[in-house]
Amino acid sequence: MIRINSGLYKGRVLRGGKNPLIRPTMSKVKLTFFDILQTGIKEKIFLDGFAGSGNIGIEALSRGAEYVVFIDDLPEAARAIRHNLEKIGIAPDFYRVICGDFNRSIIALAKDGFRFDLAYLDPPYAMLEYANPLKVIHKRGVLSPDGLIVLERPARLRFASPYFTLRRSQHIGRECLDFFSYGDGDVPAEAPMAAGEGAG
Repeated sequence: MIRINSGLYKGRVLRGGKNPLIRPTMSKVKLTFFDILQTGIKEKIFLDGFAGSGNIGIEALSRGAEYVVFIDDLPEAARAIRHNLEKIGIAPDFYRVICGDFNRSIIALAKDGFRFDLAYLDPPYAMLEYANPLKVIHKRGVLSPDGLIVLERPARLRFASPYFTLRRSQHIGRECLDFFSYGDGDVPAEAPMAAGEGAG
């Protein structure tokens, strides 16, 4: 069961979708991400890339994000995101759902003048072995100068990006969150540990 943990929509349950390719972010990973950012979510323009059920982006809206763009190339995922947003009653003024290829969607958003403060990327893990989803964000200039990208990946998989500075890696069991920025963005040095969590 996918549930909103905090904020305006705390306790609301989200639909995940039956397609096995829709892989919701694990609860302990999500909690760690939001515990690290704390109030850094409020009034931010947020990108939920490879959004799946929209779990991360809807949590961001619940915690005060100003606007969220959801991107996923699976039609079933896009339907689940729209269902969840509409069921909760979030006004369309606060979000945009895009069903399409990630790179092409970012290119289109750049043409529309979008600039994100925070981007959470949870791509299919196999993709990270042959592609870098951060490249198009840098190339198209859709991250604000003091913005932050958080990439979820398996801890066993090494990942590096020449386009941004790796500010921090947070291990949560078999998963890892990598925090990237252009320069010296505000990334807390220590993450509060969720109950029952151990670093991997």
